[in-house]
Amino acid sequence: MRVAIAFMSCILIWSTTPLTISWSVEDTTALFSVTTRMILGTVFATVFSLLLGKRFQLHLKAYWAYLASGIGIYGSMIFVYWGALYIDSAWIAILWGLSPMVTGVLAYRFLGENSLSKHRLIGASLGLLGLLVIFYKGSLYSGSTGFGVVLILMGVLVQTSTAVWIKHIDAQIDGLIMSAAGLIVSVPFFILTWWIFDGMIPETISSRATYSILYLAFLGSVIGFSAYYYLLNHVEASKVSLIAFITPVSALFLGHYLNNEPITLAIAGGTGLILLGLLSYEWGSVLRK
Repeated sequence: MRVAIAFMSCILIWSTTPLTISWSVEDTTALFSVTTRMILGTVFATVFSLLLGKRFQLHLKAYWAYLASGIGIYGSMIFVYWGALYIDSAWIAILWGLSPMVTGVLAYRFLGENSLSKHRLIGASLGLLGLLVIFYKGSLYSGSTGFGVVLILMGVLVQTSTAVWIKHIDAQIDGLIMSAAGLIVSVPFFILTWWIFDGMIPETISSRATYSILYLAFLGSVIGFSAYYYLLNHVEASKVSLIAFITPVSALFLGHYLNNEPITLAIAGGTGLILLGLLSYEWGSVLRK
């Protein structure tokens, strides 16, 4: 039951995260927005951990897990917020839909999970084809769009590789503690990056941007990360990324109806290929029977 709740929480939060990220950088710089979000998220996660009586584990495996979590949060979020400046919010979720395939390859190599059967290779090929369609059409709009696609893919690579790393460490740490510790590790790097490359504090911030940052700080950084790390402790790494099968579609429609983002034939076709690839990747062996 807890696994099901964690899955549903991740799906709902990750479906809305790309759109709220886009809104949060409307009147601010990306570095200010993500740094503010992570500082607030750290406070929320730490306070909730203390209120619930949860303790930080202090042993070697835990330290490695906290480090991996911090690197994953910092690396993936820096690339996502940077990429959000160049592409529509729905594209973020669509490209993140490739994460099960990337995770599968990494889990096969480093965790010994049996994740590269024939139907999974076919699925990965379809996903790659979908990516090429989106990237090619996006690059035709402008060079910056193609650059945004590359940035999001870098975020996917960081997130999936650290997820496999955490699974390999197998410290069995509570999800909320992992979230709080990862944020604590990552926040100094966010602050340093903001100070070096930005250092600007906006004079005014719109209500929508403010609420988006607060939403991302609490639901995205605390609840979302906690549910995600809980799943990593209880489900195969390649299965956790199944969430990405649903979120591209939901995020696509949310971006279209709430942010007037166009759904072009190329986007729809590329998304369809990625989802078809995910279908083959995860359930190809069942469908062949």
